[in-house]
Amino acid sequence: MKATPVRLSTASSSFEADFQARLHWSADTDAAIEQVVADILADVRRRGDAAVLEYTRRFDRLDVDSLQALELEARELRAAFDALPVAQREALEAAASRVRSYHEAQKKASGESWQYRDDDGTLLGQKVTPLDRVGIYVPGGKAAYPSSVLMNAIPAHVAGVGEIIMVVPTPNGEKNPLVLAAAHVAGVTRAFTIGGAQAVAALAYGTATIPAVDKITGPGNAYVAAAKRRVFGTVGIDMIAGPSEILVLADGSTPPEWVAMDLFSQAEHDELAQSILLCPDAAYIEQVQQEIDRLLPSMPRAAIIAASLNGRGALIHTKSMEEACAISNRIAPEHLEVSSREPHRWEPLLRHAGAIFLGAYTSESLGDYCAGPNHVLPTSGTARFSSPLGVYDFQKRSSLIEVSEAGAQPLGRIAVILAEGEGLPAHAEAARMRLR
Repeated sequence: MKATPVRLSTASSSFEADFQARLHWSADTDAAIEQVVADILADVRRRGDAAVLEYTRRFDRLDVDSLQALELEARELRAAFDALPVAQREALEAAASRVRSYHEAQKKASGESWQYRDDDGTLLGQKVTPLDRVGIYVPGGKAAYPSSVLMNAIPAHVAGVGEIIMVVPTPNGEKNPLVLAAAHVAGVTRAFTIGGAQAVAALAYGTATIPAVDKITGPGNAYVAAAKRRVFGTVGIDMIAGPSEILVLADGSTPPEWVAMDLFSQAEHDELAQSILLCPDAAYIEQVQQEIDRLLPSMPRAAIIAASLNGRGALIHTKSMEEACAISNRIAPEHLEVSSREPHRWEPLLRHAGAIFLGAYTSESLGDYCAGPNHVLPTSGTARFSSPLGVYDFQKRSSLIEVSEAGAQPLGRIAVILAEGEGLPAHAEAARMRLR
């Protein structure tokens, strides 16, 4: 089995066309998936619990008589935590502590209410309040992701959300103890073993058993992504996530096997994941390819890694690190590693990335699990205009305005002129009535 990412050079006359071809990935959901999801959402909205049970029987092969039977009690979450090996318990708690500390700092920096008064006594400000209830979707089935529980539930908890409802598919009733334990550690309020579009529908519309939420966060498969897209507007959502991505900017100073393994760390997610290396040192790129060849046979997920690197991977020779940074900004990757002796020299040039990992020792996997910042990141170039999941996603802002009698005089005259100019006489008269 071979993994041979395409070799590109910015000096080549065909670079632009080859580069765009490698980047292209269609986020359009298959029409058949869209139709299935539309039918499930409509059915759950109409029949509630009964529809969710029917789809859970069909897709997860769980045959129960009520949704209450699929709700995980707090004592089961605690029992799962207590039954873990000591090393896993300590790792989970240490990761949760770091994630919580980071999001507490984030809340202090940007999540507080504020107000001030003008000289005339008018009060202006902003009131920040948490959402009442959120739903977090945790993937299950092929793999289990306790880290997703921490990254979605903890910032919601820090923000002050009243209720956190977790849904997680458990095909054939197989519950992952680490996921349950993570829900206990992260402060999940209620948890249900359901998944797919039917779980998204239940959270968005509510059923007799599952309460409707204000926002849904968390990754899932194509059906989950399509469902989140369709319920947006009824509820908020975090983002529509595409395949995972890593971009490594390397100056040739990092051991090449480290970089090869970092490329593997995203490629092993699935065949559509993208791993790209940008480097001005052609000899170093060759060394990384040699390490890919050497290390791949030892990887348990070698087939997935090979498919990802062959289909979407790239090793790109650039003229300089400055050019590499410019290309990185065009890609706007989910994960961006600056594997350099002088990472802080290049960081100011980097404008668009979900998360930036500075220095050779900062592997992307540390950010995935335990560094502290959130690992729910924008993909498919959306880092150009969106941000990692954070406390701010679980808060909303209300403007505060209290106009004094004195303040109503100059403001009222301005409002009258503008309202009449817009042809809205009631607006003008409402302001005029407050004038002395």
